[in-house]
Amino acid sequence: MNRNPVIQCRGVTVAYGRDIVLDRIDLTVPRGTLLPFVGPNGAGKTTLLKACLGLITHQGGEIICDFGGHPPAYVPQQKQLDPIYPVSVRDLVCMGLYPERGCWGRMDSGQHARVDAVIARFGLEPHQHKHFGELSGGLRQKTLLARAVVTQAEVLVLDEPTAGLDASSESGLLKLIRSLHETEGKTILWVHHRMDQCAALARQVCRVDKRGVRLADVSEAAT
Repeated sequence: MNRNPVIQCRGVTVAYGRDIVLDRIDLTVPRGTLLPFVGPNGAGKTTLLKACLGLITHQGGEIICDFGGHPPAYVPQQKQLDPIYPVSVRDLVCMGLYPERGCWGRMDSGQHARVDAVIARFGLEPHQHKHFGELSGGLRQKTLLARAVVTQAEVLVLDEPTAGLDASSESGLLKLIRSLHETEGKTILWVHHRMDQCAALARQVCRVDKRGVRLADVSEAAT
């Protein structure tokens, strides 16, 4: 069994122009963790994860990633996807299979079955033929999470998945996230703000603030 850390950062610096966001930070993220990234706005939580995913460039240090047999799946906030884009829920989930089949390749029976199973698990069957823009915020975010899960990625990276959701939608999404971690062993790294929810889901958080980046027990990070 692979027990290498998912991410190792050694003296990593990330900057936008002359504005240094993360300065020579060290971090080791263990495999199989459910790890919220917390800290004040603008501290660099999303920047750090995007640098680890290779979505933005780091200017110094070394980032070593071992995401397992599949590339990591990134789940943006639902508001970042244009709701006017005319794509159905099912089509959006199927987009998670593009790396396997290409943009124009036909899906085989196994891939269709995988999409069916994920849509059912996320309670999206009644909505699968609706356009993304017709959905509530909670269903949009479930759709984006389903697109990530259908890839079979071992590592999921979520950017504020509950942002803008009502209490009921938020609760349902958090249960799904916890289930993916507990029943499938997914490594889940997510940007979050509410420490009360972190305490209910995780034992540790990654604290990002002016003092740097560090892993801390939930109780310690809340103080």
